[in-house]
Amino acid sequence: GAMSVDSITDLSDNASELLEALQLSHPHELDPRRSRGKKRLLSLNPISWQVPRIVDRCCTHLEMHGLQTVGIFRVGSSKKRVQQLREEFDQGLDVFLDEHQCVHDVAALLKEFLRDMPDPLVPRELYGAFLSTATMEGPAQLDTLQLLLFLLPPCHSDTLLRLLRFLSEVARHAESSRDPEGREIPGNKMTVSNLATVFGPNILQKEKPGEKEAGTLNFGDSAAIILVLQRLIEHHHSLFTVSPEMQCDVLRRLFQTDPDVIEYLLRRK
Repeated sequence: GAMSVDSITDLSDNASELLEALQLSHPHELDPRRSRGKKRLLSLNPISWQVPRIVDRCCTHLEMHGLQTVGIFRVGSSKKRVQQLREEFDQGLDVFLDEHQCVHDVAALLKEFLRDMPDPLVPRELYGAFLSTATMEGPAQLDTLQLLLFLLPPCHSDTLLRLLRFLSEVARHAESSRDPEGREIPGNKMTVSNLATVFGPNILQKEKPGEKEAGTLNFGDSAAIILVLQRLIEHHHSLFTVSPEMQCDVLRRLFQTDPDVIEYLLRRK
């Protein structure tokens, strides 16, 4: 019953899907700072952090240089500089974003990337299901959102979590504060509601950009998109953590259907 594979690609399709479904169980293992050294295939423990480089670098840059920028994501940018950055990332160049890069250009690049993805972070077939949670309240709403998040492909799930962590940090700096010496630190004015308004239509898309009905959302859908993204930002930590009860239930089912996978997971842990 021993398994020597170290990559999901070496497993059967059924076992791969089961293991990918468990990837949210240990979010601390997905921290990119834990994976140093040579590049490896999709490892089972921890499962590799599958976030596009452009997303991670934009978020990291804005976390370092843009949290105190008033109106971040709402102030205009240089279309020429944004296009140049976009082309460099598209060409696979190792683009380095430092303190000399305009915060608003990087913010615009992040929004454009999310808007123009061939498949949005929330797959279109789940658009209606996610929006339906807007009419729910309390634990039922969060439980339903979590189950829907479990349906996302691993790359979409990882990227959405990275984005939500970043947006939560931006919202945490929305209000002005004071440093230990009493000097005022300006807030960026981007509350959770403001961020959900800006990013919601880029993450939850009913139609592809450029299609006939794209951009013609009714008021009800627009309000629902904003509310759903607000909940995702506010509760991302708990939503992306599998409860011990659910994990035990999955493991019990795996024991009945794929005991070799269970043995391998326990040996790796």
